[in-house]
Amino acid sequence: MTRHSLPLLLLLCAGHRLLAQDGGAARAAATITPADIARRVGVIADDSMRGRETPSPELDLVAAHIGAEFRRWGLAPGGDDGGFVQRYEIQRSRLDTTVSRLEVPGGPTLRFGADVIRWRGTTTAGAATGRTLLLTGLAADPRAAETLDVADQVVLVIPRTDGAGQPTREADRFLRSLAERGPKAIVVVVDAPDETWRELGRGQLAETVGIPWRRAEGTATVLVRQAALAPTLEKAGVAPAAARAESGPVRVRPVPGLRFRVMLAPEVLHTDRAPNVVGILRGSDPRLRDEYVVFSAHMDHVGTAGRGRCRAQGTDSICNGADDDASGTVSVMELAEAFAQLTPRPRRSLVFLTVSGEERGLWGSDYFAGHPPVPVERLVADLNLDMVGRNWKDTISAIGKEHSDLGATLARVNAAHPELHMTAVDDRWPAENFYVRSDHYNFARRGVPILFFFNGTHEDYHRPTDHPDKIDAEKQARLTQLVFYLGLEVANAAERPRWNPESYRQIVTEGR
Repeated sequence: MTRHSLPLLLLLCAGHRLLAQDGGAARAAATITPADIARRVGVIADDSMRGRETPSPELDLVAAHIGAEFRRWGLAPGGDDGGFVQRYEIQRSRLDTTVSRLEVPGGPTLRFGADVIRWRGTTTAGAATGRTLLLTGLAADPRAAETLDVADQVVLVIPRTDGAGQPTREADRFLRSLAERGPKAIVVVVDAPDETWRELGRGQLAETVGIPWRRAEGTATVLVRQAALAPTLEKAGVAPAAARAESGPVRVRPVPGLRFRVMLAPEVLHTDRAPNVVGILRGSDPRLRDEYVVFSAHMDHVGTAGRGRCRAQGTDSICNGADDDASGTVSVMELAEAFAQLTPRPRRSLVFLTVSGEERGLWGSDYFAGHPPVPVERLVADLNLDMVGRNWKDTISAIGKEHSDLGATLARVNAAHPELHMTAVDDRWPAENFYVRSDHYNFARRGVPILFFFNGTHEDYHRPTDHPDKIDAEKQARLTQLVFYLGLEVANAAERPRWNPESYRQIVTEGR
C-alpha cells in the first residue's frame, strides 16, 4: 500500500457512507405515502372525534392514539411522568363581583356592575397598580401603540366614542394592540348612557375559559363611567370632555398623584387539563445530540355546534377540522415514522410535537415552549405545519423565510428535490399577519428560528365541511417529504440556524 492509498481509501469509504445515507434518506422519505396520510386524517378528523375541542374527551383520545404510535415507532417519551403526554391546566371561571373593584387611593372605590365593567382580559388573583399614564388623541392606526412604552404602568385612556358611548372601532383596535405592550391594566373612561351600560354589563358575568399559568392574560381592560370618575380626574387636572375631543397623534403624559388599583378576582368554577404529545428521537452525534429540531402541529379544532365554537351547517354540526389541522398533525406523525426508520440517525435530536389549544389562543405550544423537556435554548428550529392538505397542487407558503437562514436552507433543499414538484413560496397574505397566528410563534418569540408551512384558508375553514375526503393526500405526501429533507438538512448541519439580526430585534427582543 502506497502512502497515498490510505487517504484515497478513506475518501472512497466516506463516499460510500454518503451514498448509503442519501439512499437511506430516500427510502425513509418514501414511507410517507398518500395512502397513509388519507387513512390517518380519516381517523383524527372522523365524526367520532367530534371536532377535537380543547378540552374534550375526544381530544384526549387523539392524544393517546398519537402517543401510542410514537411508542410503536421507538421514540422516547417527552411528556409528564415518563409518558408521551404533557398536560397543562385550564380554568373555567367568572368574575367575582363581590371582591372585584377599582380603587383610587385617597378617592372612591368603584364596584363592578354599577360603575365599572370588565371589557377584556382574563381574571387573575391579585391587584394591578402602578404609575398612571394618560393617553388621548388615539390614532386610527393600531400600530401606533407599538411605539409606546407602557410596561408595568396603569394606562388611563379617554378615547373617542361612538353614538352609543362605546369606544369607536378604531379606538378598540388600538386598545387591543396597547394591551400587548405589557401595561399593568388599562382603564378606559366612557360616557355610555344607562341603556348601553346595562347591555355592556350583561356579558361580564359570563363564564370564561383561561390558562392561569399564562401571566400575560392578566392584563385587564376595564370600562369606567365618566360620571363616576369625573370628580377624581378633575382634581388631578384632567378634564374628561376636553381630553376626549383631542385629535391627531397619540399624546402620552403622566398624571402625578393619580393612581389606580384594579382588582379582577376570579371565581373558579372548574379546573381541567389539556394534552400535548411529545416524542423524541435522539441524535447520533455526541456533540450535537443535545440540540433539537422540532416538528410541530396542532391536533385540536373547534368542536361541535352547541358544545364548541362550531356553527352548524344544515344538518352537519361537527367541525371535523381535516385540513385544520389533522393534515399538519398527520404530517408530523409521518415524519416521526420516517425518521425512526432512518439509518444512520440525524446528528441532532428531533422532537415531534402535537399540541392542543391552538384554536383557543396557541395555548399548548405556549405551555410547551415555556416548559420544554430540554432547555429552550437547545431548540435550534421549529418547523410548523398548519393546514397543508388543500389548495395548490405544487405550491406551499413557507411563512418566516425572511427572518432566518432557514429560508436559504429551504431554497437549497427545495432545488435539490425537483422530483417532489413542490415549490415553497413567501407569505402570500402579509396583511393577515399569519406569522403570529399559529404555534410556531411561541417558539419564535422565545428565540427559536421557525418556518411555518401553510396552504392558506378556503371556503371550508372552521366549518363542518372541512371533511377528510377533501384532503389532497398526494400533494400533502410530497410536501411532507420536502419537510423531511429540510429537517434532515437542519439536523445534520455543522451550525445551527441563525436569525437575521433585525428580525431578532423585532420579534424576540421587542416582542412584536
